[in-house]
Amino acid sequence: MVVSKSPNCGCCQLWVEHMEHAGFTIQVVNTDNVNAIKERVGIPYGKGSCHTAEVDGYFVEGHVPADDIKRLLTERPEGKGLVLPGMPAGSPGMELPDGRVQPYVVELVARDGATSAFAHHAD
Repeated sequence: MVVSKSPNCGCCQLWVEHMEHAGFTIQVVNTDNVNAIKERVGIPYGKGSCHTAEVDGYFVEGHVPADDIKRLLTERPEGKGLVLPGMPAGSPGMELPDGRVQPYVVELVARDGATSAFAHHAD
């Protein structure tokens, strides 16, 4: 997995560590222009976050849990990848000291850029 992120982002590094603990091999690319990566891979407008990963023909945008990525790679649905817009509290890399998790939805991005729910968390 290749992860493009700002060199100054601590929460991105925590997400990388989450992915490594889940068994992924990570290559980090620090860049001051993550937007160019997002545009190249096709992150839909309004669905961005602070880092973009590329793995086995898919993109993964934001603090998506490792289990969702493993499911994506196992099921191989038709689409471009997964997005978790923003930085929801309690998502991997955004953990809170008290363990609270803000409900969030990981979305699958179709080839045409449309999104649909892929996984619900902390409902």
